[in-house]
Amino acid sequence: MSSAAEQEAVQDPEREAVQDPGAVAAVRAEIVEVQRIEYAEAVRAAAPAPAVWPGAPMPLGARFRVGPDGVAGTNFALWAGGAEAVELCLFDERGVETRCPLTELTHEIWHGFVPGVRPGQRYGYRVHGRWDPWTGARWNAAKLLLDPYARAVDGTFSLPPEVYGHVRDWPDQHVADTVRDDRDSAPYVPKGVVVHDDDDWVEDRRPKTPWADSVIYELHVRGFTERHPDIPPELRGTYAGLAHPAAIEHLTRLGVTAVELLPVHQFAHEDHLLRRGLHNHWGYNSIGYFAPHADYSASGTAGQQVGEFKRMVRALHDAGIEVILDVVYNHTAEAGERGPMLSLRGIDNRGYYRLEGDPRRYADYTGCGNTLHVVQPQVLRLITDSLRYWVTEMGVDGFRFDLAAALARSMHDVDMLSPFLAVIAQDPVLRRVKLIAEPWDVGNGGYQVGAFPPLWTEWNDRYRDAVRDFWRGALPDVRDLGYRLTGSSDLYAWGGRRPYASVNFVTAHDGFTLRDLVSYEQKHNEANGEGNRDGTNDNRAWNCGVEGESDDPEINRLRRRQLRNLLTTLLLSTGVPMLVAGDEMGRTQGGNNNAYCQDNETGWVDWSLLDQPEWRELTALTARVLTLRRTHPVLRRRAFFSGRAQAPDGLRDLAWFARDGREMTEGDWYAPAATLGLYLSGRDIPGRDARGEPVTDDSFLAVLHAGAEPVAFTLPGAPWADAYELVLDTSREDQAEAPGTVLDGGTEVTVPARSVLLLRVAE
Repeated sequence: MSSAAEQEAVQDPEREAVQDPGAVAAVRAEIVEVQRIEYAEAVRAAAPAPAVWPGAPMPLGARFRVGPDGVAGTNFALWAGGAEAVELCLFDERGVETRCPLTELTHEIWHGFVPGVRPGQRYGYRVHGRWDPWTGARWNAAKLLLDPYARAVDGTFSLPPEVYGHVRDWPDQHVADTVRDDRDSAPYVPKGVVVHDDDDWVEDRRPKTPWADSVIYELHVRGFTERHPDIPPELRGTYAGLAHPAAIEHLTRLGVTAVELLPVHQFAHEDHLLRRGLHNHWGYNSIGYFAPHADYSASGTAGQQVGEFKRMVRALHDAGIEVILDVVYNHTAEAGERGPMLSLRGIDNRGYYRLEGDPRRYADYTGCGNTLHVVQPQVLRLITDSLRYWVTEMGVDGFRFDLAAALARSMHDVDMLSPFLAVIAQDPVLRRVKLIAEPWDVGNGGYQVGAFPPLWTEWNDRYRDAVRDFWRGALPDVRDLGYRLTGSSDLYAWGGRRPYASVNFVTAHDGFTLRDLVSYEQKHNEANGEGNRDGTNDNRAWNCGVEGESDDPEINRLRRRQLRNLLTTLLLSTGVPMLVAGDEMGRTQGGNNNAYCQDNETGWVDWSLLDQPEWRELTALTARVLTLRRTHPVLRRRAFFSGRAQAPDGLRDLAWFARDGREMTEGDWYAPAATLGLYLSGRDIPGRDARGEPVTDDSFLAVLHAGAEPVAFTLPGAPWADAYELVLDTSREDQAEAPGTVLDGGTEVTVPARSVLLLRVAE
């Protein structure tokens, strides 16, 4: 850690602006020199380096075990293909470093067994080699590097100049990345921790929820638990907090089947955020693919975070809830050529990253400065080893891959036969877990919605856009909406894929919350410190006539109705619905649609909303619709609709109706419309149950009306139904008043403005 004086002089941008830059540099140089002298004296007083036995090249990382002659110790193994030498660096409780050369080299893996090194030992590496950025070589042994396979990380990244492999403050910034910085980074960077855990998960029972029955709830470990009043203060913001009965009770009461955790791999904060006094809240800046992020641990960071994470997974499994991790294997926290040297860049820059024709520069398909070179065998092994570790040893049930198209690129183009996708498809562990692609990146040809192969599901942004546009009155016709409500067969009905290939969502962590979607039309990201330039401008939002929060009761009633419409539409659609934590209780971010750096009330769930009756009703509606979905297989189909009857005397499995009660014609799909009737036949569900029996269910009629005025709608009569029972009416604040009303088929009913009616066919 840097001293208080250095933090004040260098990291406070307002003070830096008024101080003499030369004086700041002088202070920094004086501090560094004092630290260097103190460190050198400590090293001289340290114990001599321990013996290093040959050890083994596999497995990679640091593994505590019993070695030759029954001697306990730790085997260290690091892939560093082009390196000239590797030093293992051990740190005692005072931070004093002991360097141990690894002299054994097998298949580009440097390895050694160190007797007596036990769990809790902090360590890192120094890797020697050429410094020639013009050819992509960036070895710098002055920089302590994090083991890519470290199971736990202790410490935080503060990113002072000493952490950079080049001289960050070089006067000519055009070539600054080519000038090597020889200052020691060890005092400023976290260390890996040797972890030993023989937990074999014998008592764990994975829920193994089928895809068609899944309901995903996207949440942030800290954001979900930080303000929960029933979680003890010392557990808030942690894995233990998410494992607390109060947190789990909310999830089970809603009826979700899986939590999708925003990144929990160890990550670092970007320098531009630290300079503004902010932090990376979301965590899409990974640096340790095996280590649970230490800041989310209530029990300690010397390896305790591993056990705490496992206990969280067990608690969720015991409640029938799967754990899916949002993972970021497309880039790392080392950014572009001007970024810090934390791990992979100093181990083998050319071996881990995609470089441009000019090897000084990084190919950037991610918008984050670099892209991992997944075509390289060692990179592919790093990713797949990490994935298998989280499944087999940490107990998780699946993964959502951030910017997955970047992983599917071969040399340049996205390739659905790429090594990454091929390895996943044949891996006996990974092909059995849930795999979700964010099917795009920021490079040319990166938009790949509908293109990922079988086994994969995808975030379907076309669903998001169509549903948002319908409810704000911006769809030119209802053709696209029809596909989105019924599983997006136009995108996924190929290669044996099923409707659950589509992960349907209206909101995600990235963008407006659901409440903000009906309260703001413009982003309000000023708190991010980027002049409101960050975040998308394509929000497809409608503020109901007033920008931001309003005291007008009519505006607020309309907004709550729109929330009910959006949630009900999402949860009744065919495919896998994904909710975002807090949307079910009206969480707001004040119009910030890119709250990635808001580790505060803006980015946290406000549980006090449940003290307000109107938001409790929204939560109750969400749970009620999820109960309907869970109990009615017609609402969670395993096969696409055919539009045909399954039996000679049956009805078509899907039918569409216009306002006058007649079936829609081709011309109706191309005409402007604000009203759509959707009939789902429960008598004609394809497939059989586990005993080979036909699956039957009730039939339902859903009427979606986005118009500003009530509309007359004729309920389809025979053979579709003689009568209907009203199940849901989103125009009502209190759904307890809606069910039970019986309406005859063939009669004209009034559909309230901007509402969804769900009716069950009465026997």
